[in-house]
Amino acid sequence: MASSTYNPQLAPLEVNAATGEPFLRIEGYDDIIITPPRWDDGPQIIPHLNDPRVWQWMQGPPVPYLPSDAESWLNHVKPLSDEVLEELEAAKDSAELITVGHCPVSMIRKVNEDGSEEQIGSIDIIRSHDCGEVVKSQEDPNTYVVDLTRKEGNEGRNRERNIGDPDIIWEFGDYLAPAFHSRGIMTAAVRTVMQKWALPRMNVRIMRAGTFAGNIGSGKVFLKNGFRHIITLPDHAVVRGESKTLDLYEWEAPESTATGS
Repeated sequence: MASSTYNPQLAPLEVNAATGEPFLRIEGYDDIIITPPRWDDGPQIIPHLNDPRVWQWMQGPPVPYLPSDAESWLNHVKPLSDEVLEELEAAKDSAELITVGHCPVSMIRKVNEDGSEEQIGSIDIIRSHDCGEVVKSQEDPNTYVVDLTRKEGNEGRNRERNIGDPDIIWEFGDYLAPAFHSRGIMTAAVRTVMQKWALPRMNVRIMRAGTFAGNIGSGKVFLKNGFRHIITLPDHAVVRGESKTLDLYEWEAPESTATGS
């Protein structure tokens, strides 16, 4: 049964009055929300990640995507969400909003007229664990270069930084069901998550996003949200037997002093 008392630590999340589940409403779309993962999401995730219009632009999901893959993914992401929600509950009596290390809502859902909800995509924020070799040029801090000697050290330091550290490099991972492409939904989702949660609740000051070459739509999503294309990495990864070139985008808060070192 849903609690009648709103925990101010959830701000700016809203709470479903019937279920008690927190959610973030995507700005500009009354019928599109972002909620925590649910254990029963698997059957809706599977067809999306078996659609070549989705998986061809993703590095991680196996093809074909099986029920066991969905179960494994949910076993990874749901505890992360639950942990943050538990932290927020434990801090409910604190006068100031706490800083957390994850976004508890990641599943994009369409709310139908009858109140039912359809999972149509995902938007995740994680600590960047790749591209540590991409650093700012010492000659020109507006230019990025590749220095493989710094890759391992940079990635290790990024993993070890404390929650709230402004030098943490974060990255987006996202997908949207093809039926909802070209409607501006993901652009709005990125903007909403950045402005409503990542910046104020996680102290995110550096955010990256990688797209495979040719994924023009995803590139536009990030450019529209103030990211800039910082480098192209030819043959960056081998995905399902195919060499992929990566376009890397970055957003950096104006006050950030991070050096990408």
